[in-house]
Amino acid sequence: MKFKNVLTAEDKLHIYRVMKKIRLFEKAFYQLTTQGLIFGSTHFYIGQEAIAAGVCFCLNRKDYIVSTHRCNGHLIAKGADMNKMMAELMARTTGYCGGKGGSMHLIAPEIGMMGANGVIGAGIPIAVGLGYGCKNFEKDRIVVSFFGDGAINTGAFHESLNLASAWRLPVLFVCENNQYAISTEIKKTINIKDLSLRAKAYGIPGSRIDGNDVIEVVNNTKSCIETIKNKETPVLLVCDTYRQMGHSINDPKTYRTKKEEDFWLKRDPIKKLENLLISENILDEFMITETESHIQMEIEDAIEFAKNSPEPDLDDLYENVFAE
Repeated sequence: MKFKNVLTAEDKLHIYRVMKKIRLFEKAFYQLTTQGLIFGSTHFYIGQEAIAAGVCFCLNRKDYIVSTHRCNGHLIAKGADMNKMMAELMARTTGYCGGKGGSMHLIAPEIGMMGANGVIGAGIPIAVGLGYGCKNFEKDRIVVSFFGDGAINTGAFHESLNLASAWRLPVLFVCENNQYAISTEIKKTINIKDLSLRAKAYGIPGSRIDGNDVIEVVNNTKSCIETIKNKETPVLLVCDTYRQMGHSINDPKTYRTKKEEDFWLKRDPIKKLENLLISENILDEFMITETESHIQMEIEDAIEFAKNSPEPDLDDLYENVFAE
């Protein structure tokens, strides 16, 4: 898809701050996990920030998103409350799910975030259901389904794209191709380099972009949304990126080479945007330091909020289990 840079300096600074907020939140998320303050298997979004920030910049608050087990970046980019996020991660009652969901099951319907999912590819058909509702009852909304390259080989992916195509639903399928499904390289499981070619099988538009270039992500997302609305068709957008950490907190990444990691680290999405904004005289070193300091204070406040919040009682086990 063709794209054109139409972002203002203010837009770029906003996107930059969102990306920095995701990165610093994820670093705190990691530290708290290693300190034993966050339990369970945790998955980090470091290295993929341009996708969440770029896609969500193009959405309205009322638009829906469906996430994965690597969901913190999507929540922050959609405008979630970091206090509630941190409280949920630390299993406190003030969290988005009352402290009972944890890192893979965050949900914030008030901002259109309709849930993360620990099962690979399981959020894709949920997005199709939401798309059906939008087409028939909420015509001014669209749905974005985020998923990884591992999910693109699941039956849920193929069935969902087929149904979305047949019913012409307003869904943007965003594949975050971070090159690995846990420890398996994408080239060992798929015999095509351009994953967006799979869109052709369902008669819908598809494109592949640099997921580490947030300007490219923004402009292509805008183009996809225009196509969805004007041509009444779902769209597949594949964003090539790289998760800089292991699949989860327990993954030492022994299956990756230093040469490979160095190649991708040189293409870090935040550094890439920083260099662009500095060259355009939009950003300088003082602003970078000031931005980091401000965000770090927000995160520290969120951690304190969570620590000072109560843990769920045993009786809470029976709350929000069945619809009343």
